[in-house]
Amino acid sequence: MNKSVILLSGGLDSLVALGYSNRLSKYNIELGLTFDYGQKSAMQEIEYSKKAADFYNIRHKVIKLDWLKDITHTSLVSDADIPEKDLNSVKSAAQVWVPNRNSLFLNIAACFCDSYGYDFILYGANKDEGKTFLDNTEEFRASLTEVFKTSTLVHPQVVAPLINYGKDDIVKIAVENNIPLEYVWSCYTSGEKHCGKCESCRHLKRALINNNCYKYINILFGENEN
Repeated sequence: MNKSVILLSGGLDSLVALGYSNRLSKYNIELGLTFDYGQKSAMQEIEYSKKAADFYNIRHKVIKLDWLKDITHTSLVSDADIPEKDLNSVKSAAQVWVPNRNSLFLNIAACFCDSYGYDFILYGANKDEGKTFLDNTEEFRASLTEVFKTSTLVHPQVVAPLINYGKDDIVKIAVENNIPLEYVWSCYTSGEKHCGKCESCRHLKRALINNNCYKYINILFGENEN
């Protein structure tokens, strides 16, 4: 039987990728990996990823990458203010760019594949972010799968189950598949609730509103929108 490892960031996309793919016996997800590279929301990302892993009864492992913070100067890890506008250009996206992040995480996941025989690596790439971040595109996914044919013994396939969906569609998939959206942490900052100001929060909030998911706005943001 096939088995898989998934990247869990605590955010909307990784949670829905897990819940959506969990329904497919093809993947048989066994392990979720969460990375702590000194990001401001690390504690919340780990907490919410653990909740998702427990809900779907998979093992959860946190991997610390302290050195990555040392070479990262963007606002996710530095003292710089988190941007509060849409990241719709290469220049603005650079404010939250972490060097080679998705490729690094997927390569580490490939190490686990070689050691434990996982056939697939799942991650939450999506259509909206693919417009700005090239490591959320089909070309990137396919290229990593090709690399793993020569860099590993087990040749795992990289799978991005949400790659053709935007945020509105992803929330819709969550609702249709009874995925627990209360286990989402998409905010770039830390705190008891989502800040509601950073671009990640605003994208999540807009998608929830467009799907009439007002109860989750209250749960995640502490706001009553209805």
